[in-house]
Amino acid sequence: MNCPKCNADLVKKYYKGMIEVDSCPNCRGMWLDFNELDKLEDVVFDDDAHKGSLVHFQSNTNYPCPHCGTSLDEFQYRLYDLKLECCAENSHGFWLDAGEDERVMTFMRQRAGNIQRKMDAESTWKQTLKEMHLFLKTKKK
Repeated sequence: MNCPKCNADLVKKYYKGMIEVDSCPNCRGMWLDFNELDKLEDVVFDDDAHKGSLVHFQSNTNYPCPHCGTSLDEFQYRLYDLKLECCAENSHGFWLDAGEDERVMTFMRQRAGNIQRKMDAESTWKQTLKEMHLFLKTKKK
């Protein structure tokens, strides 16, 4: 397979020792097979129900899919300020330019923190309402 950006031969490597990816030694981008983007996100946040929609504002590019050669589509990743490319036609996978893997993980860390903060706030509010209810119940007696 060749890099969609610089046409160099992609080499297999283990990303962070756990996900086998096809990496470009020239531009340092990487190809993630279709399920591997989710595995990358799961390194820091594995709650799929709270990740949000993956693909927004999709448009065609001139970059070829390393698997099938069809044009990759560019999309806004989960409404964050990050554009990735994917093989939308055949669902082969995703292209991440150098550094975009770390940005994905940063966004997932933020998402995990936001979800945890929301759950903590809801738990605190639930406890407050329970205490108010008990207080008002004893006041009526």
